[in-house]
Amino acid sequence: MRILLIEDDTVLGTAVRDQIAGDAHSVDWVTRLDAAKDAMAGTGYDLVLLDLMLPDGRGAGFLKRLRGRGDATPVIILTALDQVSDRIEGLNAGADDYLVKPFDLAELSARIGSVARRYTGNPNPIITHGALDIDLASRSIRRDGRPVPLTAREWALFEAFLARPGHLLSKAQLEEKLYAFDAEVESNAIEVHVSRLRKKLGAGVIETERGMGYRLGAP
Repeated sequence: MRILLIEDDTVLGTAVRDQIAGDAHSVDWVTRLDAAKDAMAGTGYDLVLLDLMLPDGRGAGFLKRLRGRGDATPVIILTALDQVSDRIEGLNAGADDYLVKPFDLAELSARIGSVARRYTGNPNPIITHGALDIDLASRSIRRDGRPVPLTAREWALFEAFLARPGHLLSKAQLEEKLYAFDAEVESNAIEVHVSRLRKKLGAGVIETERGMGYRLGAP
């Protein structure tokens, strides 16, 4: 997934960024709401991690405006505000989940996975696709009972297909799932990763629509 982290605490922000990057997600990190607005205007995110107290405003207001214009991007609030009234405000503003600082980074990973599964229609972390048994929580795959190791980028790409089974994804859409703003994208990166996934998971796991994009193959 591509995740936007909106957090002005540099120590926590670094820890969260490293945690979710280690979970094979692409992450863009901003420290102000105006920067977050610009980021979301130019990029389609799968999930947002939002602090409630930012230097240029309150996260709850930002979230209300987001929902007000029909943006349904999943949002998890990360905040030091631990009063029940603060939680109610965040949830009523449109948050999907809420974590009070300090929190365990492993719990954050689990919450991200849970929210993402709800939005993609796969609440069960274990799914089967043909000969593949896929554990979305642990990001592990078995093919005919045998474990198949994937790199972080291979998993991120495959996860994008799992999130939208049957849908055609363009090369540009897939590149957004793999890389953050400051990473260089080689012109043949998607083709290379798709080829590797086919070798590891099966030739028909990803189908190509020439000149248009790729989709998850039939089970």
